[in-house]
Amino acid sequence: MDIIVCVKQIPDPEIPPSKFKLDIESKKVVPPEGIPPVMNPYDEQAVELALRLKDKYGGKITVLTLGSEATSSIAKHALAMGADEGIVITNKAFEDSDSFSKAYILSQAIKKVGDYDLVLCGRQAADWDEGLVGSIIAENLGLPLVTLAEAVDVANGKLKVKRVILDGYQVFTVPIPAVVTVSNEVGRPRLPSGWGIISASQKQIPVWSVDDIEADSSKTGASAARRKLVKLFIPERERKCEIIERETTAEASIELVDTLIKAGAI
Repeated sequence: MDIIVCVKQIPDPEIPPSKFKLDIESKKVVPPEGIPPVMNPYDEQAVELALRLKDKYGGKITVLTLGSEATSSIAKHALAMGADEGIVITNKAFEDSDSFSKAYILSQAIKKVGDYDLVLCGRQAADWDEGLVGSIIAENLGLPLVTLAEAVDVANGKLKVKRVILDGYQVFTVPIPAVVTVSNEVGRPRLPSGWGIISASQKQIPVWSVDDIEADSSKTGASAARRKLVKLFIPERERKCEIIERETTAEASIELVDTLIKAGAI
């Protein structure tokens, strides 16, 4: 079974709050000094699910990531886990792309990869939490889609996908190839082995540009974005305390209700 996994690099979700900074003017997160970015945890679980399928059925796992050449570090992390090939897609024209543009770029890269049986994505990215890219990739490629997968297997030449819902799970059978987004119920991803880390460090990660994937640059970047980020800020939380003192409990209660009404709390 040949599998393509789309992964994303994000700021480490475990960084201390004191290290989290924003550039209000550019509306971007400032990379914390001394703390390298990591693979999106949901994408790491997608890699884990791909490895389980490879362990059972064989095949090849190709990891695609969109970003700068520095993003090769997370591609190498996937290789250290057991993936076979990692590819970075980067170009100036891709900067400030929204979810629709990113899905278009990844779709073009998937077409270039060629033969595949399954495309896996994390259910969402842990930085923006939009959860759109996997679904849009499926639409772009005209493939069946199952979201929030807990497990995937093969039965009678089709994919059998167990999907998480609020009060249990659903089981779908879909034809191959298909797109599946992976939920955290898959479980903890495996740690890279020592040999895996050494082997991954020695591999060259191919870098594809807009020309390599035959992408239309007019469909990428800020000019093609379907939504506009108006403001990015850290919310300020203000606390006020007012002590109500009256001669009786009844009078204090009436005053408390009036105060809450004026404050819009009730």
